[in-house]
Amino acid sequence: MRFASLGSGSEGNALVVEAGGGTTLTRVLLDCGFSAKEVERRLARAGLAADTLSAILITHEHSDHIGSALTLARRWSIPLYMSWGTARAVGADDAAGVELNVLWGDEAVEIGELGVLPYTVPHDAREPLQFVFNDGASRLGVLTDVGESTPHINAVLSACDALVLEFNHDLDMLETSRYPASLKARISGSYGHLNNDAAGEILAALDRSKLRHLIAAHLSQQNNTPELARAAMAAVLGNAATEIGVATQAEGFDWLEL
Repeated sequence: MRFASLGSGSEGNALVVEAGGGTTLTRVLLDCGFSAKEVERRLARAGLAADTLSAILITHEHSDHIGSALTLARRWSIPLYMSWGTARAVGADDAAGVELNVLWGDEAVEIGELGVLPYTVPHDAREPLQFVFNDGASRLGVLTDVGESTPHINAVLSACDALVLEFNHDLDMLETSRYPASLKARISGSYGHLNNDAAGEILAALDRSKLRHLIAAHLSQQNNTPELARAAMAAVLGNAATEIGVATQAEGFDWLEL
């Protein structure tokens, strides 16, 4: 299994996950938060084409995650996977030319060579899901767009081989930003986004015995820095032999293998 980000942040999110090889290769796109043209451009930058996608999975209906998913699904006949609440929110439940597959929290499905576990999280969306992927040997956990930790999140993400984890904002930077009070309250609330300290607390609570790759994702360009996110990760990991990185809005991150 390998994975790469096409971009991560408030202006758009997309993560490619693939498993297998040769004639059995399965490649999925988790979130599609850019225009169709931009998704295709970013896929090409990674050496991929949209018509090679086995599926598009959506975490929730916010524009930086749903983006052009319906357009690309129609254009290239790519199956779409999302919760019923998300499907209703974006009109995918009765969209012509779209193959919709409804996901239910904590009910695993198989997409080709990939096992996919959607799990429920607190976020201000209709029925948000986050995901754990496995190829039978390794597990990749993804957690972005979540307001706070839950015991269920900690259980699901423990013993992963790789994690893509939200480090959205620094509390002090958010507090002193020019954002209106209502937006600050939404971002820092229990259905908003993880600050660096909260993300670090989630990481500290996990079984990290198998963790090889840790990527900080969905950083606010106004209210966080890669250096602060890296410091928060390093404070938890200490001297553990774990590769840490940061997903950027413009570039995402390059392929990582498990």
